[in-house]
This record gives sequence, structure tokens and C-alpha cells, in this order.
Amino acid sequence: MTPGLRKFFASESSGGIVLALAAIAALLISNSSLAAWYQAFTQVPGEVRIGGDWLVLAKPLIVWVNDLWMAVFFLLVGLEIKREFVAGELSTRSQAVLPAVAALGGMVAPALIYAGINWGDAVALRGWAIPAATDIAFAIGILMLLGSRVPASLKVFLTAVAIIDDLGAIIVIALFYTHQLSPLMLLGAAACLAGLAVLNRAGVKRLDVYLALGLLLWLCVLKSGVHATLAGVATALFIPMAGKSAHDHSPLETLEHGLHPWVAFLILPMFAFANAGVSLQA
Repeated sequence: MTPGLRKFFASESSGGIVLALAAIAALLISNSSLAAWYQAFTQVPGEVRIGGDWLVLAKPLIVWVNDLWMAVFFLLVGLEIKREFVAGELSTRSQAVLPAVAALGGMVAPALIYAGINWGDAVALRGWAIPAATDIAFAIGILMLLGSRVPASLKVFLTAVAIIDDLGAIIVIALFYTHQLSPLMLLGAAACLAGLAVLNRAGVKRLDVYLALGLLLWLCVLKSGVHATLAGVATALFIPMAGKSAHDHSPLETLEHGLHPWVAFLILPMFAFANAGVSLQA
């Protein structure tokens, strides 16, 4: 790798640049003669089979990106927020309250405005939750794009607001827009969470054990009818912050540093490309 490319990939803003370029490319392609190709690309089928027909996951590319890849993204931001809540900018109650209140206001106010505008339309009124969600991927991408010009404390605050807002939106979807919940899969997800808690309390430091149980948690949440990205945040909460010794990196730090380049240069750009291709022809 040339020194110029090495410097580019080490830059804090480079991930935001890649995400912005991916979103622009999706908009241009979906509004050109390649629109049919773009739609076909987002619907490329992908299938995972375990034990023959015992477990079959057959979904188009856009669903894999939004449900699995973004669960990895939520795992990363969950790790960052845990670190800030435990030993960083949000470690005191007074510091943590502000982003929580801001996130709540950011959900309630847009929903009330939407409801007020569409009060006479019963069908449109059902979409009240749509403006309540913050697109955390693009929000963090913009912060990355601005790089060192954004104070670290502001980045932590806005990231916490976006994450809390997104978790609130997932809860809203689960309560008001999920018609078929699977009690068995929800019970399986609860068992996975209990297992993660036991590992954490027992002082287990092996990342592979946590990630294997986190993957099983993702599967249970996906099959339960609740948005699967919630599993990423839940898994992050149980990753230990202390290493085997004072000189070792903690499992949280190891995983966080390992995920950063994959999220910045693959997961977020693919999310942007797969979701930003909105047709403007109408």
C-alpha cells in the first residue's frame, strides 16, 4: 500500500468520505439507465443452510445488509457507548441524562408533528413512527466526514443521542408494527442474554465465546420478529472492559479496534449504497 493510501485509510474523515460517495453513487445509478441493474443488485438472493432444512435463511442482499451487517455496526457503536458510560464522557448520571432526554425529544416531537399534519388520514397516520427514527449510520458518517473539526465530547453526545433514538425506534417497531412475535424465539433470545451475563460475571475474557453466543442471539432476535440489529447492541453490553492483566488490551478494546475499519470502509458504505438509491422520477 502506498504512503498516500495508508494515510487516507488512517484518516478519521476518510470513512465518512467513502460513505458519502456510496450514497451519491446509489442516487445517480438509481436515476439513470442503470436503475434496473441497481434494483436487481439489491435483490440478489443469499441463502444459508444449516443441517439441511433444519435452519434456512433465504433473504435478498438488502435484507442481509440491513439485518446482519448493521447488527455488526450496532455492535461497534454499542462497544463505544459502553466505554463512554462506564469510564468516559457519559460515566456520571448528569452526563448521561442529557443525551437520553435529547433522544426522547428527537423521537416525540417529529412524531407529534407528523400526527398533527396527517390527523385526518387514518392510513397515513399509521406512519407516525417513521420520522421518529434517526439514521444513525448517516449521522455518524457525517461526524466522520468532519474529522478532527468536531470536538470529541460532541461526537460522544451525538452518537449517544443517535443510538438511544434508534433503540427507541426499534422498541416502537416491536410494540406497534410487529404483528407476529415468536414467544419461543424471544425465550431463546432471553436465554442467550442470560448466558452472556453469566460469562461476564464469571470473568471470561475470550472474545470468540461472546461472539458465538451473540450470533445465536442475533438469530433468535431475527426469528422472533423484532429488529435483529438490537442483538448487536445487547451483545456489546456484556463484552468485558478489563483485560487479563493491567498490560493487556481488554476484549472490548480488541474488538472495537478490529471492527472499526470493516465498519467504516465496508459495512457503512454498503448500507448507504443499498438504501440511498431513491428514484426521483416521480
